[in-house]
Amino acid sequence: MVEDFSCANIQVELLVEAQRQTVASGDLALYSAEAFVCETGKCCIDRYQSDLRSIASAWLHPSHIIGTNIGRQGCGLLHGKIERPKLWSAEHPHLYTLVVMLKDPSGNIIDCEACQVGIRQISRRPKELLVNGKPILIYGVNRHEHHPRVGKTNIESCMIKDLVVMKQHNINAVRNSHYPQHPRWYELCDLFGMYVIDEANIETHGFDPSFPVNQRKHPTSEPMWASSMLDRVINMVERDKNHSCIILWSLGNESGYGPNHSASAGWLRERDSTRPLHYEGGGARTTVTDIVCPMYTRVWNIVKIAKDPTENRPLILCEYSHAMGNSNGNIHKYWEAIDSTPGLQGGFIWEWLDQGLLKEGADGKKHWAYGGDFGDFPNDLNFCLDGLTWPDRTPHPGLNEVKYVYQPIKISMRKDTIEIYNKNFFDTTENLEFVWSLSGDGKDLGTGLMDLPPLEPQKKHTILLVSCPWYSHWVNSSTMEGFIIITAKLIRPTRWAAAGHLVASEQLSLPFRHANAPIILTMSESTRLEGERFENTIRIYKGQDWEMEFDSSTGILQDWKINNFPILKRGLLPCFWRAPTDNDKGGGSISYASQWKDFFLDKLEVHTARCHIEKLTRHVVQIKVTHLLKPKDIEDSLLMKRLSKQTGGSSKLVLVPSDETTPNAKIEGNTDDCKQQEINPFWFKVDIIYWVYGTGDLIVQYNVEPNIELPPLPRVGIEFEIDKTLNYVEWYGRGPFECYPDRKKAAHVGKYKKNVLDMHVPYTVPSENGGRTDVRWVSFMNSEGTGLFASCYDGSAPMQICASYYSTGDLDKATHDKELRQRDTIEVHLDHKHMGLGGDDSWSPSVHEEYLVPPLPYSFHMRFSLINSSSPPCSDIFLTQLPKL
Repeated sequence: MVEDFSCANIQVELLVEAQRQTVASGDLALYSAEAFVCETGKCCIDRYQSDLRSIASAWLHPSHIIGTNIGRQGCGLLHGKIERPKLWSAEHPHLYTLVVMLKDPSGNIIDCEACQVGIRQISRRPKELLVNGKPILIYGVNRHEHHPRVGKTNIESCMIKDLVVMKQHNINAVRNSHYPQHPRWYELCDLFGMYVIDEANIETHGFDPSFPVNQRKHPTSEPMWASSMLDRVINMVERDKNHSCIILWSLGNESGYGPNHSASAGWLRERDSTRPLHYEGGGARTTVTDIVCPMYTRVWNIVKIAKDPTENRPLILCEYSHAMGNSNGNIHKYWEAIDSTPGLQGGFIWEWLDQGLLKEGADGKKHWAYGGDFGDFPNDLNFCLDGLTWPDRTPHPGLNEVKYVYQPIKISMRKDTIEIYNKNFFDTTENLEFVWSLSGDGKDLGTGLMDLPPLEPQKKHTILLVSCPWYSHWVNSSTMEGFIIITAKLIRPTRWAAAGHLVASEQLSLPFRHANAPIILTMSESTRLEGERFENTIRIYKGQDWEMEFDSSTGILQDWKINNFPILKRGLLPCFWRAPTDNDKGGGSISYASQWKDFFLDKLEVHTARCHIEKLTRHVVQIKVTHLLKPKDIEDSLLMKRLSKQTGGSSKLVLVPSDETTPNAKIEGNTDDCKQQEINPFWFKVDIIYWVYGTGDLIVQYNVEPNIELPPLPRVGIEFEIDKTLNYVEWYGRGPFECYPDRKKAAHVGKYKKNVLDMHVPYTVPSENGGRTDVRWVSFMNSEGTGLFASCYDGSAPMQICASYYSTGDLDKATHDKELRQRDTIEVHLDHKHMGLGGDDSWSPSVHEEYLVPPLPYSFHMRFSLINSSSPPCSDIFLTQLPKL
């Protein structure tokens, strides 16, 4: 390829196998070969066409075959040039058809072969991998060959589905993990436009010289293994070398590093100097790799490597963001670093799909099965379920986040301007339609097309905010919180998507223009409360409209009815536990889940230190409650283990009255090694204030004081159960799909509706799921419009919500989603704080610090309101406030 890509040199190596029935003279030297290249779609040759040159983009110089006798092989070399070639890339996968003809001594065509080829150049410069001279970004995934019914048998329709779903989610690169794949896969990658790392089938992952069976040197250092390793590399290269999609050769996976790698790299660089080499083993920075390609390296470390002045190779993560179960948190942090740090060029998520198999249970129902489900031993349990999709290629919710961080159009707001950036390296925005949609306080305020000029690759366009087509709608509205969503959709269909397909989407928070005075609800004779106390029950009601009951011995709101319909099935309680995700379990004894269970966060019981009516007026009742939470059996708790160590192993814990809200304990027994001391044996002290209003509203204030010895908490919030018929959920917050604090960039703030059953995400191994974050308000209603409204209140941060027919205990105990059974109630969680998911890997605690929930004091308000078909819209209820006492 010449420097300005105006001309490409083409060279074809030809191998001829002589057969007796076709070679009459027995002398291959009398035979010749000719070839031409034409644009795919224009090549239509039949016996009536005489002028092949009229359709050829390039005619290759003829070559005589060099060979000897019949039955032997011959070879030829053809070469030519193509002017102004249309270059292949993942964005523009332009293919030519190469036609090669073998002619006998009389000039008759006796054989003809054709294949599709792409013309492109792979090169390097300091800290950059170039495709056609451009430092592309790798939006990649690792892919195993897998089918849910036939295992590793390849089916073309499944390959096509992979590529279609990948392209629809802005994925442009695949690492063949960890072996060369079916030949048809490469043809399809050429056709659809997918960069590929082709990887040799070499792995010594389980080799450990310390094992009794592994007394020899590592295979990569043993001369006896050199030819076997090289053979696998040679077979891969010779079979796949003509595919334009392959931009890197890989020497294998997790095989350490030794002289045998150097031998294979030496052969490969001599055989194919047009493609760089990739190999992670030995630290990802050995001399055999042209790419720094670490796996699961943390964000700070890849930035450090990229900024190393002694390292001139680009960094592409060969594996990152381990997609096991409810995962892929923090992935936006990687792309914030990649987009802003020269030398970082992307990476390959582990991995594309869950490698589960479809199995029929005893009940005749089919489900996803994994290691051990077939009586197989040994097995790796569910560690094969670490993909962005289920085995049938149904996307996990995390794939939405991947699509977002991989999207080729970046939209941002800086001060008073909107910036639209075409991150593509070859494609313009000519085939994209940009649409804006304005909302305020959860209400649609307008939508329309954006009149933008086509953006060339790597170009930006800025618009003054006051010049934006939605600006007049915004300034003339009375809303407080406003958002603008800008989407980019296909105008014309492509091979992988129909017209109208969403390529990119961004939601921008508009600046506050003014703060509206809150609407304060007025109290009147119609909101007058009535109340009574009978033994341990505090009953508050307003005529026949509604009633609620508190248990004064526990301080728990145990019943709440509207028109005699029971809303609550189990009262409001503080909650600090979630069903551990796969990432929560990663790390053995230091995992989050192990730490939580060491402190029995899944087995806390509530002790009520006090509950009494603080104030009582005609319209408002205030009740103050103090809960103390500790493990159900304190003798078995980690606290006692620690105390036993402190006192030489012979001690007991005795509760000592201190005051009514903070009982203490003292150690009795052996005090030789420590002074007698007082400690707080309770994990949490929770002070709650309830304000009950005659309007049917309940304001709840929580002040939570965790024990400082606790690990990072799964959540800080409220849980309760409601009637199972209240299964219509509407919320104003992020959605519509599952999202969490560290995986929410793709989820826009808006007003959404779902059925409780549809909010459940059926990960094969159940865990915490179905959450929605940054929720301002949520309602749970039955088919008649009766139900419960809940919101953050009085300046408290938006909530993380979850509603499920399955309890956290159900999710924690089940090993397969099929084991879950719907309960007769809906368990609701409204969290003030919720820990992130993590995902840097799944075998160590990997939630980033800003998404942890440390054991610190927390204070928050929530509002609950009874609603029915005649109630105002929930968005209007949210904008009102109750008068303070």
